[in-house]
Parts: sequence; structure tokens; C-alpha cells
Amino acid sequence: MIQLRKALATDIPEMLRLVMELAIYEKAPEQVTNTEARMLEEGFGENPAFGCILAEEDTKIVGLAIYYYRYSTWKGKRIYLEDLIVTESQRGKGTGKLLFDTVIEIGKETNCSGMMWQVLDWNEPAINFYKNYPTRFDEGWLNAHLDF
Repeated sequence: MIQLRKALATDIPEMLRLVMELAIYEKAPEQVTNTEARMLEEGFGENPAFGCILAEEDTKIVGLAIYYYRYSTWKGKRIYLEDLIVTESQRGKGTGKLLFDTVIEIGKETNCSGMMWQVLDWNEPAINFYKNYPTRFDEGWLNAHLDF
């Protein structure tokens, strides 16, 4: 039985473990430079930059959804799903759907006009999952990054 709950500061080591599991799946573990200390400050400090919902089975964390709010001059306040991670052994059992639906509800409850996220173009299982929703995939946009 999967239970969902808001993440606590004490969950950070498990959250970072799942982030690393995702990075390995996406073939980029060397790109993870975040730390427990940074996640503590930025997610659970005075002015949190993100929220996190955890999925547990028998008190073991098996998935998470990390989200934050962004502003679109065209659409207004949006909820951005940064990561939806379900541990490999739990995939295909509905855990991702529970997490995804919960972030949608958080967006609605906080008066967002919609939800945004990214998916790698080769990640067919994730793309097929998102096609179960009225998802619109953008074409013609390139991701841009500037690291500080």
C-alpha cells in the first residue's frame, strides 16, 4: 500500500538517493552536484525554493515528486514538476500516477494555470505515461542553461 506525504528535512538523504538513481537512468550521474546541505537550506529553510511529495511503501521511500512555482507572462502562475522519480522496482504499479496526480492537485489548489515539465526525447516509458493525460509536447523550443 503506497502512502503519500510531504517530505521532511530528515528525508533528504533518501531524496538525494532517488535523484542519483534518476541521474544514472538518464546516463548523467556526474552532472549531479547538489548536496544534502543545499537541499536542506533550499527546500526546508526560511524561504523554500521547492516542495516535495514522497511515496512510501512499508515506511520505505519508493518515489518522489519535486515541484516549484514559476511565472509565465503568457499564462500566469504555473507549477513546474522538476522531477518525478519512482524507484525501478516500483515502476508500473501506479506510484508515478499517484505522485503526478498529487502535483496536479497542488497546482489547482494554489491557483496555477497549468503544470509544466520536461522529458527526454528517448525516454519512451515516461513519454507514454504522460500521453495518458491531455499532455501537449512542445516543438521548436531548445533548453538553455547558464551555470553560476
